[in-house]
Amino acid sequence: MTDVGEGPETPPGTRFKRRSFLASAAIAAATPVSAASAAQATELPAVGRPTAPDRGSVGRLLAVPEEARGETWIRSALQVAVELELATIPTYLCAWWSIKDRRSEAARLIRRVIGDEMYHLGVVSNLLVAVGGRPRISDAAPVYPGPLPGGVRAGVTVYLSSLTPSFVHDVMMAIEAPEAPIAQGAANSLSIGVFYEELQRAFRTAAPELSTRGQLFKYIGADVLKPVENLDDVERSMEIVKEQGEGTASSPANTFEDDHPAHYYAFSEIYHGRRLRKVNDRWEFTGAPVPFPDVRPMARVPAGGWPHPPTDVQRLLQRFDDTYHDVLNSLDRAWDGGGERALSAAVHAMWGLESPAVELMEISIPDAPGTYGPLFRPLPPHRAI
Repeated sequence: MTDVGEGPETPPGTRFKRRSFLASAAIAAATPVSAASAAQATELPAVGRPTAPDRGSVGRLLAVPEEARGETWIRSALQVAVELELATIPTYLCAWWSIKDRRSEAARLIRRVIGDEMYHLGVVSNLLVAVGGRPRISDAAPVYPGPLPGGVRAGVTVYLSSLTPSFVHDVMMAIEAPEAPIAQGAANSLSIGVFYEELQRAFRTAAPELSTRGQLFKYIGADVLKPVENLDDVERSMEIVKEQGEGTASSPANTFEDDHPAHYYAFSEIYHGRRLRKVNDRWEFTGAPVPFPDVRPMARVPAGGWPHPPTDVQRLLQRFDDTYHDVLNSLDRAWDGGGERALSAAVHAMWGLESPAVELMEISIPDAPGTYGPLFRPLPPHRAI
């Protein structure tokens, strides 16, 4: 949970103005997304370390009748949300670290998205604490390459790499594809946006009692993480999360009044090399140039990690993993009684990830194109708290 932005950038009261832009821009930026076959079982996934990867947990959650979605369902769904939000951050960090000029437009766009994703992780963690649960963040750390948690965006493989046009299109844009009908791809597609809408509905129906004890307060980039005290707070927090990257369904006839595009459209601007602008009531990528930046050529991390890395690379990988594990453990403690002190420790540790990551990206792989990069290996089960 690190402040990747310099501070609040959006005036109070403007946060929800992005909604109309997203629906309008979906026509210009739509990316086909594979359909997911939702599992039909109605049992809930356990909150905690799973015994095996569970690719259908969202499908099973959404198969539970609405009237049966009580506090237990909400807690299970929120743990899946923790897993989803955490899974995106290492991917976007590798893309950001690979950019040589951090002042470039592409670097600025990605950095803002990273801050948003960290805020989203904080939101769903606070919500889980509010309903009597505890986020299992170390347990949620994924292995790369692999699918998104919970079975959302089936067919998308999330991997670690430097920023390349194919990486932007096939991973970053695919993760964030919005739920406007023209961009949804297939009628039965499981997406982050659909999942969060159902979670919101469950909060409204079950109206669980909320506790602020153990929730955290933190400035994160352009956002302020605050404890949720009532259902209005829940609604507002989740609307912000959806609006920043996970989709909307507003009328394209509305106007765009916020100059910060949501995640999918920010990534689309990098991919198309142009900013979005409105031309004759249509949003098109014909605005100011967004030059593709010069990057460190980190190769795509293969399954199982780098084969036979040299000693200097092994040392950097271990240094990175040790720091990453400190981040995960501190985040676990933060929402388990450690409070702001543990969260500050996580922030401090996270800043330490960049140095070994960039050093790895400067070391060429023998007899292969590209350079090394971090692996973001999760904690072994015996080390998780």
